[in-house]
Amino acid sequence: MTQHTDEPASARRAGTGELRLATEVSDPPPPGAHHLPQDRTQAILEATKQVGTLLKGKGHRFALAGSVAAYAHGAGTSLQHDADFCIRAEDAESVAATLREGGLEVRTPPEDWLLKTECFGQSVDIIFRLAHRPVTTEMLDRAEEMSVESVRMPVLSATDLLASVSSAFTEHYCDFGAVLPIARALREKVDWDEVRRECGDEPMADAFLFLLERLNVIAPREEQP
Repeated sequence: MTQHTDEPASARRAGTGELRLATEVSDPPPPGAHHLPQDRTQAILEATKQVGTLLKGKGHRFALAGSVAAYAHGAGTSLQHDADFCIRAEDAESVAATLREGGLEVRTPPEDWLLKTECFGQSVDIIFRLAHRPVTTEMLDRAEEMSVESVRMPVLSATDLLASVSSAFTEHYCDFGAVLPIARALREKVDWDEVRRECGDEPMADAFLFLLERLNVIAPREEQP
């Protein structure tokens, strides 16, 4: 929740992850930039649309991933984190060039599986490995073209989305509570047998699937066809 003070908004510095209006950014805004509402969900969606439009315009193969993909599929009503796009590793250089041509700064972090940029003050990750698995042409072929706030773009299939977030659980990050609402909302769209095959014997993913069974979100393994 935003903390209110008597200090004028123009005198406060925008911290990491905070919403910044286009007028508060010192660098020239990207093409099509406009004033954003004081709403984090809408700001993330505006950033998603801008980046998606840039990638579509150059014919890149990509798919929307992460929490915004879940939102596009109908899971959840608010967004609090960044926007994620997945691409093939071999396309990273050309995608970065397209984003730079569109006025966005592209950074290469220490992690060797993604690129980072920022749009409308929101973080955007360009990912070429999902949960340690490379993004493949087949995965992008399975993406569904969906409307994201009136802009159509490819979105990871519900099955690939749940497989990726389930496989991402580790001993150091195991927030079932964040993924449970997504699983509930999308359960009819997901091939859970395929999710099990993708996750293999990963213990945290297996524990999450067992939790879904106990909560009657999905059928137990032995009852599935």
